[in-house]
Amino acid sequence: MNKPVVSEEALGEPVLVSDLPPSVAAKAAAAGPAYVVLAGISVSHFLNDTMQSLIASVYPILKDNYALDFAQIGLITLAFQFTASLLQPVVGHYTDKKAQPFSLAIGMASTFFGLLLLSVAHQYLVILVAAALVGLGSAVFHPESARIARLASGGRYGFAQSVFQLGGSSGTSMGPVLAALIVVPFGQGSIAWFSSIAFLAIVILWRIGVWYKPQITQKKAAAVRAHPDAPSSRRVAVALVVLVALLFSKQLYVSSLSSYYIFYLIDRFGVSTQAAQIYLFIFLAANAVGAFLGGPLGDRFGRKIVIWISILGALPFTLALPYAGLYASAVLTVFIGLIISSTTSSIIVFAQELVPHRFGMISGVFFGVAFGIGGLGAAVLGKVADHTSIEFVYQVCAYLPAIGLLAVFLPKMPKHTH
Repeated sequence: MNKPVVSEEALGEPVLVSDLPPSVAAKAAAAGPAYVVLAGISVSHFLNDTMQSLIASVYPILKDNYALDFAQIGLITLAFQFTASLLQPVVGHYTDKKAQPFSLAIGMASTFFGLLLLSVAHQYLVILVAAALVGLGSAVFHPESARIARLASGGRYGFAQSVFQLGGSSGTSMGPVLAALIVVPFGQGSIAWFSSIAFLAIVILWRIGVWYKPQITQKKAAAVRAHPDAPSSRRVAVALVVLVALLFSKQLYVSSLSSYYIFYLIDRFGVSTQAAQIYLFIFLAANAVGAFLGGPLGDRFGRKIVIWISILGALPFTLALPYAGLYASAVLTVFIGLIISSTTSSIIVFAQELVPHRFGMISGVFFGVAFGIGGLGAAVLGKVADHTSIEFVYQVCAYLPAIGLLAVFLPKMPKHTH
């Protein structure tokens, strides 16, 4: 496989292609992406997010079995996503200083045990603990795996991030299907079967760790001069706040669909739980396709224009969704998923380029914010739904993509930011 160029002057920190002088980075770009590594990390992301998405997919079962209200359902999402939100930036900051090539496999073990616990949980508190353990696995997985994807990119950062995101989005879309085919017919205990997926992911991530370890050098990286056209530190700070706000609008809307769309379809159209899960799969599959397309489009046309189009472009469709019929809703969610998810790769790569040499921390912050916003938002929306209705929640959330107007405050980045 192709190996990215790594500085021979690193001390305790892995040095990525974009950390290097332009002449050295050009050699890495000429070598191209390490496709086997990208495929491995994407498959691992697929397996990781497949297991995570099972949590939301089994909400109707848990709600019926334990007489939970929507607020309690939201707290399960919060327990899962809050551990990821709280710990991902910490993990990213630590691995920026001292990379841990086998931490991914170890973190996946937390997901393994979380699934086993969820399959046998018969008390609400135990369900929360199981969800938190799965979230802990996510906290360890995302920052370091995003770093590995960038390290293996060969300079095609948007493409590499999209391949990585494709795995996660595809895994998320599979959760409802697997829940409909396996968990609904066979019950809560069948969740334990998916621990075999976690074991497979542990094996793949351990092998990736073997590849990653030699890429980590042991000497201090030489100081890198800032690009003369790079934005000032003040503009960087403003841009990071804007990117967080944009991710807020995208992730909260996606969370509203992934957590409550099943209940919305059941309440409004009277469809069965299994049918509603298939409709949720349609939306999540469109999300996966959009997540893959966004990165290469950002490489080709610029990340700022992709961010503009992908968030604001979803607004007409989100506004129409609360008033559409069943089949029209399915069509609208396809357009929403394709458009709104294409921004994720561009937002993350844009943030990474704003703060060089802190890719783990930045990836952790943005993945963590995404998970945290999703969890907090799910809990708040659940409370709102209990006091109003699910339909009202979607009428309010329809305006979230309008936050995309804040993209006007993003700076113009230099053509080459190495």
